[in-house]
Amino acid sequence: MINAIIIEDEKPAVEHLQKLINTSGYKIRITRVLNSVKMATNWFNNNPHPDLVFMDIQLSDGLSFEIFNYVQLTCPVIFTTAYEEYAIKAFKVNSIDYLLKPVSNESLTFAIDKFLKQTGLKLNIYGDLFNYQVGQVMQLLTKKFKSRFVVNTGIHIRSIETDKINCFYSLEKATFLQDINGNSYDINYSLEQLEKLTDPDIFFRINRKYVISRNAISDIISFSANKLKMKINNINDDDTFISRSRLKDFREWLEK
Repeated sequence: MINAIIIEDEKPAVEHLQKLINTSGYKIRITRVLNSVKMATNWFNNNPHPDLVFMDIQLSDGLSFEIFNYVQLTCPVIFTTAYEEYAIKAFKVNSIDYLLKPVSNESLTFAIDKFLKQTGLKLNIYGDLFNYQVGQVMQLLTKKFKSRFVVNTGIHIRSIETDKINCFYSLEKATFLQDINGNSYDINYSLEQLEKLTDPDIFFRINRKYVISRNAISDIISFSANKLKMKINNINDDDTFISRSRLKDFREWLEK
């Protein structure tokens, strides 16, 4: 019996994958379902590792590759992802597999067969292998930035391209997108997630409250060598100072 866990934050995707596994004919037992980077990290650090992991790439609190920053994972992983196939093919060498959602019976069968062929290898080789692969895949995926965001406005749905966005900001535990006309829309992303989803050549997180677009900057006021204040189009807020810890990175960003 192969003991496996699923790391996935969408319940329908979990149910679909479990159904495929249960009807696949392979003796695989799902012992745990984890739905976030934090939960998975805590679990791996406090439990024996399974024989196999089915892991979604984008979770509610970040990319699952972050787990490898905190855990020396010694078991193989079959990734599941909604990213386009061309972005995945380059990383199929020396890996178990990357299954595109919705996962098909054929792709799952292929991945499990591949896993079974590799079970004769010592499992601890996967530690170094995944450290390398995760870095490579993370580098690629973080370059696949969002080009637009879908927002709700009353009974209507709008698609706003990133070059029409002034900034993202947090307010009272919610996150908002402001367009170049000064209109704000509630969105279901945290600022931490938006830092990973937006092009860092265009957007920069100046402090705990704002991720701004380069095009939205109307002025930068220098109060001292260690204190800068931003003037952002359509934003009247005193809380637009550059965090002290971000000053060096911000100056480098301005010069790109």
